[in-house]
Amino acid sequence: MTNIDKTLVADLTLLQNQLKDTSPLIHCITNPISINDCANMVLAIGGRPIMAEHPGEVAEITAISQALALNLGNITDARMESMVIAGKTAKEKAVPITIDLVGTACSTMRKDYAQKLLAEIQPQIIKGNISEIRAVCGLESHSSGIDANAKELITEANVTSYNEVFPAYAREHHCTILISGPLDYITDGTNTCLCSNGTPQLASITGTGCMLNVITATCTAAASQLNIPMSTAALLATGLLGIAGEIATRNAKGPGTFHTELFDAIANLTPATLLPRLRLTQAC
Repeated sequence: MTNIDKTLVADLTLLQNQLKDTSPLIHCITNPISINDCANMVLAIGGRPIMAEHPGEVAEITAISQALALNLGNITDARMESMVIAGKTAKEKAVPITIDLVGTACSTMRKDYAQKLLAEIQPQIIKGNISEIRAVCGLESHSSGIDANAKELITEANVTSYNEVFPAYAREHHCTILISGPLDYITDGTNTCLCSNGTPQLASITGTGCMLNVITATCTAAASQLNIPMSTAALLATGLLGIAGEIATRNAKGPGTFHTELFDAIANLTPATLLPRLRLTQAC
């Protein structure tokens, strides 16, 4: 680990241990493409998933959960309605919300819906790739479907210019922004970190972005219980998935075995095996 203070190290350890000790219930309204992997990923890091999405029950389910994960992938009318209901309930009950802005850079409908939803429910963590986050922040963005535009990716060379935009947005909206990519970017408006853990093989299977979203939501449940900043939960989540991906590549022979190895790797990570591998740097 580089350039990270002892308080953050202690908080990351507390968060990871809290997940295993308390098994928080995580309400996930996600897409059917990745729903099974998302449920299993929550289980792998110590949480308990519930995947209810009917508009008639999501308020009740959210009210008994310790975190809410929302996902705009494969959007439907019913899921759009349910996310509003669940999000308003979570806001009322002080249940932390993590939202994945899938596709907001490739569809006007999704971008307009996302901006309205963000204003209504005020999530603690807004997650997406660089093109998706640029879109909701009002910047020009050019995605390739739901994939980020390679020319927009955050790098060490251009991060200073992004530091002029995203921390300000996070401060204005009282949230943490998590931008996933080869170099993950996490800011709460005051502290901004880069996480360089991961492997290109994470892009070889579908749904790893969705998995990161529910991992983050699970970490926010522990952060809420311990009164630890939500940005720390986002840092733990990116580290967990990135390092698990690095470990999974050791024995993977292709995307099928990588998929299996990924779940085994993340389930077996402990603070003692996670922290020495974590590559975080302060960006501003």
